Formats: sequence, structure tokens, C-alpha cells
Amino acid sequence: MDEVRPTTGAQAHGLASIFPPGLQAIYGECRRLYPEQANPLQVTAIVKYWLGGPDPLDYISMYRNIGNQPQDIQEHWHYVSFGLSDLYGDNRVHEFTGSDGPSGFGFELTFRLKREVGETAPPTWPAELMQGLARYVFQSENTFCSGDHVSWHSPLDNSESRIQHMLLTEDPQIQPVQTPFGTVSFLQIVGVCTEELQAAQQWNGQGILELLRGIHMAGGPWLITDMRRGETIFDIDPHLQQERVDQGIETEGSNLSGVSAKCVWDDLSRPPEDEEDTRSICIGAQPRRLSDKDTEQIREVLRKGLEFNTKAALPPISAQRHGHERPQSRKDSLESESSAAIVPHELVRTRQLESVHLKFNQESGALLPLCLRGRLLHGRHFTYKSINGDTAITFVSTGVEGAFATEEHPYAAHGPWLQILLTEEFVEQMLGDLQELNTREETKLPKEYSWPEKKLKISVLPDSVFDNPLQ
Repeated sequence: MDEVRPTTGAQAHGLASIFPPGLQAIYGECRRLYPEQANPLQVTAIVKYWLGGPDPLDYISMYRNIGNQPQDIQEHWHYVSFGLSDLYGDNRVHEFTGSDGPSGFGFELTFRLKREVGETAPPTWPAELMQGLARYVFQSENTFCSGDHVSWHSPLDNSESRIQHMLLTEDPQIQPVQTPFGTVSFLQIVGVCTEELQAAQQWNGQGILELLRGIHMAGGPWLITDMRRGETIFDIDPHLQQERVDQGIETEGSNLSGVSAKCVWDDLSRPPEDEEDTRSICIGAQPRRLSDKDTEQIREVLRKGLEFNTKAALPPISAQRHGHERPQSRKDSLESESSAAIVPHELVRTRQLESVHLKFNQESGALLPLCLRGRLLHGRHFTYKSINGDTAITFVSTGVEGAFATEEHPYAAHGPWLQILLTEEFVEQMLGDLQELNTREETKLPKEYSWPEKKLKISVLPDSVFDNPLQ
């Protein structure tokens, strides 16, 4: 359990002899911004993560920011985390790899919450929100970068608020710092409504962040979250959807390259009694495990975006990983950063399939038009990674190099990882057939779509099918 307390005088003065250098460097940047708040309130993990506690962040400092009225910046509370970067340099939490690369995961989280009239102390619920995101990073080893989105599906403060998801961006005030253990940048959490999250998925996070910056009540220049905001940016300015988002998707495509999802696939081209039947990855059966390198490739697609002017490619699996460092450019690729797998990748046979059946829950199925229109029609790829096992489905266009699915054999599997290559003509046909999935209205389930000439079938099923696979 966390406790709230002010920082000590020793911390406030940054005594190097007792103050860990990584912590001192971040405090130094905070003191630059808030010289009059040397002893901010702090949420502190009572049992530190490195002593077996549940919370990865050792501290979360909370500052009062008076804003800047001429610049349309509201007064707010400013939260800063300590723990995703290496604070100590002694391997108690993060492996120390030198000062040239990132410190720990290379970033800390911040959050700006509108200060309500009469509030004299900052609410503490953002600290638990930040701990939740930090747990995800530590457990998955997936890091964040500016423009990423987080589907939370619940009011961030556990109220009745419409602010139920998050985007991430660079903090507008805190500068990256160089510590003895590497560099640390600061990513700010921005609370958004469901419609804004969906627009970020369909287009790109940076585009939606820019729209939010332009509307005072939606965040303004510093993207301050207002949990009482009842209108989306599309309610405030209905022209934004068509003139900015839809036009952006049409010209630029989407930068969402993959999602964690409820999905499975069946190989319909071989009988179930076959000893090597790939139906072993279906609902209700024990899936084959992905190799370490396949896992890293798919993990990369879920944590990386893309750079629109780069050539789409599935790069070689022999690329090496260097700690938790994020690549400097966000390329449209499935580049692996893994070290050598225990089992050589070449020993996992790639199989060409004649006919496949894809199964998605409603939330995942609703992203199929985005996958086709925002990704494949722009020469890119899109991956669904199952949250219930090792199953993965990657759609690739004919412009993606390095895929093991080809125009001659458009369905290919590498263990439980299925790749499907779709031609532009077939994508256009599928978009017409799947048009009803593009609406925000609830679709009556189950829904089935079939293209017999292509030997492809897609089913959209209730969540219960995936949550209770043996029923």
C-alpha cells in the first residue's frame, strides 16, 4: 500500500552522499520547474518493488502548477513518477548497462490534472493509475513512446467520467535528463474519451493530440486532463472527424500496427485427425508456443508505430536486442530486437495453408476495417496478438517484404503465428463486405463472413466464447 508524505529535507537539498544519483537527477529537473516547492507531496511505495512490493514506482511527486493564463494554460496538478528509470545503478531493479543508453526503461511518466476550484491538495488516484501503467511495462517489458495509446475501458478516476482511455506525449515542460545510469525522457499521460481513442487508432495518436491541444476544454497546449469534461472534441467541433481524421486516414493511413486481442484461427485445409493438425491452437485446445524470436517480433509490432516514409518490411529475425532501448525511428516493420532463441528459429517449420477461419471478439472485429483501410491499402501490416495464449494473426499487403506469406501461398503459419497476405483488390472487396463493422452500433453476434473463392472465413463472436473456451 502507498502512503502520502512530503519529501524530506535531505531529498529537497539533494545530498549526493545519501541521495541515489538517478533520483537526484530527476529531482534536479523538478526543482528547476518548481523552485518554490522543494518539499512536494509524494505518494511512496511502503514496500519497495525491489523488496517484493507490488508497486514498481518508488515515488510519485505531486506539484501545483499555476498555469499561464495568457497562453491558455489552466492551473493544474502535475504528477511525476520515479522508478521506470534506473534510480540506483546497483542492479536492484534495472540492469545497469552504462550511461550512454537509456536509464532503465528510458522514461518516467507524468500527468497533468485540472485543479478544481477549492482544491487545496492533489487527488492521489493518478498515482495508482501510474502504478498500473508501470506494472504493465515491468511485466511485459513493452515500453511506451509519444503517440502511443492505452485502452483502459474504465474512468481513470473510477467515477462516471467519459475520460476512460489514455494517449501519451512528451511532457511540455520537463526536459530529458542525463543521469549516471543513462538518459531519461518524460512521457505525459493524457486522458481521452472513447471516440478520441478510436480516432487515434484509426488515424494516429499524434494527430489526435494536436487536435486536443487546439481546444481549451479538451486539454489546451499542455494537454491538461479534465475528468469532468463531458464532450469529445468531435462534439465540440463536428467538422474535425471528416476534415481532419477521415482525410488523414485517406492520405496517411493508420499508425496502429497491432493490438492485443481476443482471437484464434483454424486451419481448415487438413482433417482434425492429422497428428500435426494446426487446430491445436484453436479454442479449447493447448496452443503450441511461439519461439522467443517470434514472440519478440510480435511484441515489437504491438509497441512500435511507423514512419510513413519508410519502406514496409518484415526484417530479419537475427536482429539483436539492446536492453530496453527503443529504436530512434518508428519504422513500419516487425523488427525483432531479441537475442538468439533457445530453439533455432529455422527448426520451426513454416507451413502453407489452403483455407483458414479467423475468429475475433466484437472489439477486435471492429478493427478489421481499420486494418484493411488504414494499413493494408497503404502497403503496411497489422497484427492481432491473442491475450489468451500464443496465437497471433498478421495481415500483410503485397508491399511488405520479408513475410513468409506470399501471393502464391497467401496463408502461411509459423507455429501458432499466422500470416495472411491480401491483394489490394481483395482488400477492397472485404471492406465492402465488412462495412457494418465500421459503425459504432452494437452488432448482433455471431456474425460470419465468407469468401469461398479465397478459402477465407471470418467470424465475430461474443466474448464468452473466448473467456470460456471449453463451454
